[in-house]
Parts: sequence; C-alpha cells; structure tokens
Amino acid sequence: MKLSVVIPVYNEIQTIHEIIRRVQSVQIEKEIIIVDDYSTDGTREYLQTLRADHIQVFFHEKNQGKGAALHTGFAHVSGDVVVIQDADLEYNPQEYHLLLKLIVEGRADVVYGSRFLTGSERRILLFWHSLGNKLLTFLSNMITDLNLTDMETCYKMFKADILKTMRLEQQGFGFEPEFTVKVAKQRLRIYEVGISYHGRDYSEGKKIGWKDGVAVLWYLVKYRFFAD
Repeated sequence: MKLSVVIPVYNEIQTIHEIIRRVQSVQIEKEIIIVDDYSTDGTREYLQTLRADHIQVFFHEKNQGKGAALHTGFAHVSGDVVVIQDADLEYNPQEYHLLLKLIVEGRADVVYGSRFLTGSERRILLFWHSLGNKLLTFLSNMITDLNLTDMETCYKMFKADILKTMRLEQQGFGFEPEFTVKVAKQRLRIYEVGISYHGRDYSEGKKIGWKDGVAVLWYLVKYRFFAD
C-alpha cells in the first residue's frame, strides 16, 4: 500500500531540509509531494534545487494559504493513502505507522493523530492556544456528532479515493473544519490515535492565530448546514 505524503510549505527554510530527511527515512512505500505557497525566506530557492527520487515539488506564484497548497498536492496524489505533513518539526513522521495500521487492517477510512489522546511526549507551552484547540474541537463535535479530541491536528490520514468524492474549497486554515465536517457527513469510519507533539511558539514560526480560530466557527456552521 503506497502512501502519499503531502507537505504544504510557507517560509520554512530553517526546517525544510530536516523534515524532508525525516519523511524519507520512514520505511513505508511512499511518494512525497511538496507545495511551496510562495515562500520569501529562501525556502522556494532551496526547493528549486532539490533533486530526489519519489519527490515532486510544485510552486504557487502567489501566497494562497495552507488549504490551497493542499489542494495542489492532492491533485497529484498517486498513492492509496494520503497523509498531511506540516513542514515544521512539530510532528514525527515515524508515527505514520500508528495511523496507517488502522487503514491497512480495514478498520478505518480516516485516521486523526491526536496530540491530546496520548501517553507520548509532548512539548509544554501555549496554554491559551491549547485551550483554543480544545474549544474548537468541542464545538466541532457538537456540530458533527463526532467525539474527536483533536480536530485541528495536522496529522490527518485517509484513503486517497475519498478525494474523488469530496469537493474541498477552503484556501487557508479553514481546511481543517471543512474536511472534518465533510468526512462526518459521509459517515466514513474515523479513528484517532495518540501521537507525540513538539510544538513551536510564535517566536519560532508558528503561524495560526486567534483570527483563524474565530473563522473556524463559521466554517463549521457553513459546511454542516449550508454547503455540500
């Protein structure tokens, strides 16, 4: 079973080389699809020189957002299963096995890697950011009738065929609630597994802010009640 790792990238020159190395080291048949969302810190230039087997790189000609980068990546997927990988070092690619196991065994269509449902190590910081994530997950669960612990997690792994049945619209961080509502409405088999987490603070490059969190509330309502 082939895994397609889709990596949206924006201004990650400090981590891009290392995250590629870590993903490459995972002992799973895979392809790596990197989409640069018009980085301005040297990331784009680095990726333009990248030459490696099983890696495709695509470039946006203007900054459009994480969701837009994912859409571009999804359009070039050739694997059986897709996983989203942020370009920072917050998530450990060696844990793909934990998520993939449930799909390979035929038990799940979608698997979320939860930062809160875990006995693994996680960096301690940003109380209000963590509380905001839990609040958004709570509201998402109310609207979707799911019982997730981490709706906003980067690690979402799913069968590639799902992309053929789902029209995704959101260009920015609204991808997370849109995807969650739509997999819930399709009544797909959704699982969670605990993962480790090595979070960044804003001085280290974390990008999502409180305004993105407020927008999530609208996206949850929109895709549950007013859109397909």
